[in-house]
Amino acid sequence: MAPPRSRLRYAAAVIATIAAGLASRAWAAHLPWWLAKNAGDALYATMIALGLGLLAPRARLRWIAIAALAWCWAVELLQLVRAPWLDAIRATTPGHLVLGQGFHGFDLVCYAIGVALAIALERGVLRRRASDA
Repeated sequence: MAPPRSRLRYAAAVIATIAAGLASRAWAAHLPWWLAKNAGDALYATMIALGLGLLAPRARLRWIAIAALAWCWAVELLQLVRAPWLDAIRATTPGHLVLGQGFHGFDLVCYAIGVALAIALERGVLRRRASDA
């Protein structure tokens, strides 16, 4: 069984991912159009996966990836639902950042890329940690 994840490292990674996601929106005019449009969605999924690793430090990476992808896809599919109370939440900044505004099928791909990034980051850290021991 793998050693538990470092909560401190994961908290730092979550914060760094949030900062990168917000920066990708703030500096969108300076990025290639495809990166400006999709980086935030991929980084959102990365942040969800890292956040799950923070909350469940002993969980298997496979289950974290499945749960993160399921969460992100559920949020995206929820954007197909239009209800006044839900649209009111989406009209707030936190609501917009967490729930998005409208369904975009390609976002599902971006979420898969973001979860894959989180898996790659964890595997890289685990490999380095295992080789340091």
